[in-house]
Amino acid sequence: MKQDLKSMTLTEMQQAFKTLGEPAFRAKQVFTWLHRGATSFDDMTNLSKALRIRLSDQYYITAPTIVRKQQSKKDGTIKYLWRLRDGNCVESVVMQYHHGNTVCISSEVGCPMGCKFCASTLGGLVRRLAPSELLDQVLFSQLDSGLPISNIVLMGIGEPLDNFDAVMQFLTLVNSPDGMNIGMRHISLSTCGLVDKIGLLAEKKLQLTLSVSLHSPDDESRSKIMPVNRRWNVDTLLSACRDYFEKTGRRVSFEYTMIDGVSDSPEQAELLAKKLAGMQAHVNMIPLNTVEETGLRTSSREAIRKFQQILENHGVTATVRRTLGSDINASCGQLRRKFEGTQKEESVCRSGE
Repeated sequence: MKQDLKSMTLTEMQQAFKTLGEPAFRAKQVFTWLHRGATSFDDMTNLSKALRIRLSDQYYITAPTIVRKQQSKKDGTIKYLWRLRDGNCVESVVMQYHHGNTVCISSEVGCPMGCKFCASTLGGLVRRLAPSELLDQVLFSQLDSGLPISNIVLMGIGEPLDNFDAVMQFLTLVNSPDGMNIGMRHISLSTCGLVDKIGLLAEKKLQLTLSVSLHSPDDESRSKIMPVNRRWNVDTLLSACRDYFEKTGRRVSFEYTMIDGVSDSPEQAELLAKKLAGMQAHVNMIPLNTVEETGLRTSSREAIRKFQQILENHGVTATVRRTLGSDINASCGQLRRKFEGTQKEESVCRSGE
């Protein structure tokens, strides 16, 4: 069976080329081609035809195709629905900020975590993405949009730490000086709270930003909206975050979705402030992007303002995330779900359901 060449690091590719009897510089040439967006070995004009044929016989090159592209008229946010080699689809979102352009990428097709407010998890997990498929979202979003990508957030469809090995390989690839060369400090990884994997990530001492989806400070309400809390409760998760900071020196960012009547009470704000006391932490308050299937609604502006004020009064840094792409269903999973629902007979994207 053919192998996925783009998922290899440069060192791994050089070793593979050595077994082909090719010099290391050939591997670097191919690595550069792939990380510039080459979709065929025939594009690699500085390789001999014989080598191109040999590579084509043994390896394949991943390259997603655009199923749908939407651009916000309000803020320029671009949302892509990509079709992968096997017909499955994932989403990426390109957001423009004053400090640069950020792409939010998916790590899995679907998601196994079951968070009640999220569209990504409605169909469950279909499969995990390969390192090349994560890289492709960054690379081809940049090539198609014409916007240089300077920041990455792994906050799209899927749980990144559930696909741990592939995500770690992707980070090595996208950080490579011979590739896209995006620094770790420009990368954020979001998790719903897989405590064991947070521990593994801490051991690697990467300089990325860890974002933890907390969404409630008490076990009763968090367990209702996030099944993962039944395995690792709030206090266990926060203890892992403290350990992460001690090992990496990197402040943890907590994502907190503001859900009307679920996570936005003054009492919850007080409890959250108490539990984060003494931590190097930042709370990113997120007005809920409405997903019709969940029946949940975003908090009022007044509730959000009061919640933020309580946190700040207790010395906890808290900001309210600016809503981008609201006119194009920019919440992750919405476009894939909607498109599969309307195109099922054509099998444009496999749903895995």
